[in-house]
Amino acid sequence: MTNTKKLERNNPMPPMTIDHEAIRKLAGLLNETGLTEIEITEGDKSLRVSKSVTVHHVAGTGHMPALPAAATAAAATGGTVSAISPESHPGAVKSPMVGTIYLQSEPGAPKFISKGQKVKPGDTLCIIEAMKVMNPIKAEKGGTVADILVDDSQPVEFGQVIAIIE
Repeated sequence: MTNTKKLERNNPMPPMTIDHEAIRKLAGLLNETGLTEIEITEGDKSLRVSKSVTVHHVAGTGHMPALPAAATAAAATGGTVSAISPESHPGAVKSPMVGTIYLQSEPGAPKFISKGQKVKPGDTLCIIEAMKVMNPIKAEKGGTVADILVDDSQPVEFGQVIAIIE
């Protein structure tokens, strides 16, 4: 008797059958909800569907990603510029949770921050709603708001850069 047959005989679990239709439905639910991962468990079996998401900030109504002013100037003059990605920028303010971001306290109210505004440590930058709880996100350091990389009422992921403070 080989080791393989012994393992098969001793393994009490039947082989897992893959429900391709369930995977398709879960993938569709990911797209509909904006989630990046869904896991369902039934008894001792579980199924997880996840996708990776790349977020690009788009300015205005066009479909082209906005270039930083320095990059635009460099392109116009034929020069080069080393752009720092928002994720690695030392002034990146990252979302501490998954939720819906609000840039103002209520519809019609002034925004908490705007591009070019000076902020002090402790100033409220935005609110993230998670599980029906409104969580104020405060500035950890002072400086000038160089960019806001999210739109009001959009879903945000944990670690997503929401603003740059220089």
